[in-house]
Amino acid sequence: MLMIPDPQDTIVALSSAPGPGARAIIRISGPAALRSVEPLFTSAETLARTQRGCYTGQVRLQGVHSLLPADLYVWPAPRSYTGQELVELHTFSAPPLVDLLIAQLLNVGARAAQPGEFTLRAFLAGKLDLTRAEAVLGIIEAGSRPELLRALAQLAGGVERPLQVLRDDLLNLLADIEAGLDFADEDIHFLEPTEWLHRLTKGLAQLELLRKQLAERALSERPFRAVLVGRPNAGKSSLFNALAGAPAALVSAEPGTTRDYLLRRLEHNGVRLELLDTAGWQSGAGTIEEQAQALSHEQTEHADLLLLCIEAGTPDGEDETRLQLRGDVPPVVTVATKCDLAAPPSGRLATSAVTGAGIDALRTLLAKSAQARARPALAPSLSRCRHHVEACLDHLRQAHEAVLFEEPGEVLALHLRASLDELGEMVGAIYTDDLLDRIFSRFCIGK
Repeated sequence: MLMIPDPQDTIVALSSAPGPGARAIIRISGPAALRSVEPLFTSAETLARTQRGCYTGQVRLQGVHSLLPADLYVWPAPRSYTGQELVELHTFSAPPLVDLLIAQLLNVGARAAQPGEFTLRAFLAGKLDLTRAEAVLGIIEAGSRPELLRALAQLAGGVERPLQVLRDDLLNLLADIEAGLDFADEDIHFLEPTEWLHRLTKGLAQLELLRKQLAERALSERPFRAVLVGRPNAGKSSLFNALAGAPAALVSAEPGTTRDYLLRRLEHNGVRLELLDTAGWQSGAGTIEEQAQALSHEQTEHADLLLLCIEAGTPDGEDETRLQLRGDVPPVVTVATKCDLAAPPSGRLATSAVTGAGIDALRTLLAKSAQARARPALAPSLSRCRHHVEACLDHLRQAHEAVLFEEPGEVLALHLRASLDELGEMVGAIYTDDLLDRIFSRFCIGK
């Protein structure tokens, strides 16, 4: 079991993606965050230690003749992400220069941050509860738009807020019950049993609703969905039939044969997925064609993967550019079709519905893509929450029975304390170093 690192250390890490790029973000948090940056950063503006601010200036690196342009962002404690003094240096993402900058910060007393240590400090400072800290990781690891939206909802308090209301209600109920126990000899009743039952029933209803919500989030709403898109007569329906292993779609040399979308559920190497064939791209010349195009566009928006079908011999680039211009689209795999009639261009998966070439390779690619999506980013968080919700429900049911069967108040108080402990562990009011290590060690360094 790892010990929680000392929160009084000043830590530093690269918080943006490594590698060449337009901007690198070096994050420093701790009591000496700003003091560690001041020897390296110069600006025409005077740094205000007690105010939030952004300063444009330069960083001087040892062994580098030219000054490095940089922006310095300052968040004084406690109004920062970590609850501590927090600063960020934004500069060019040139790996050798970034490494040199971090090395100089380490030399002036900062320590390299551990995985998830910035978010761990936010939790320890009370800025986030555990469910919202796990949502930060869910946002980072989200592999699809639905996953991202679920993680954002959890970060916004979708789990924490109802739990906090429930904890407050149960704490007040426990306080009333224990007050009654203190005055048991004087025959003073703070609450009647009917009020106990009413408040316990309300708590059970809140937990049942939360359990249902967690179950809905944990279950994938549908299998992995791959959608065939492309121009009319590009071989989509033939490829759809070949992948499905059955003539599910009409195939014709006449463009526009497919008007509605077709769906087939497949299983390959134990992985289940959905395959959809859609109408070819064309301008709607009538109501039916316009509806077909609208349906095609809708299925594209809900896809996890697009299989862009391009007939072998078609010039490169045009169809890929068309998808890029549409903006927010899922990942795209370009598939060359009808490769029995023409040579496929390089960089495309070559297939032929006639000879079967490339069909197994495409099925394997689909299965691997589905497996990569199978475990949602929030799965560990949801699993942990469901465990505590089930345990809390069990204790509240026993508390409800204790009131119904007129058991001593001490028994009721015991079950209420146990239910509060479960809720406390869920949000992080009660925690162990081992639990925090399991959660935050999954973060990347710099978050």
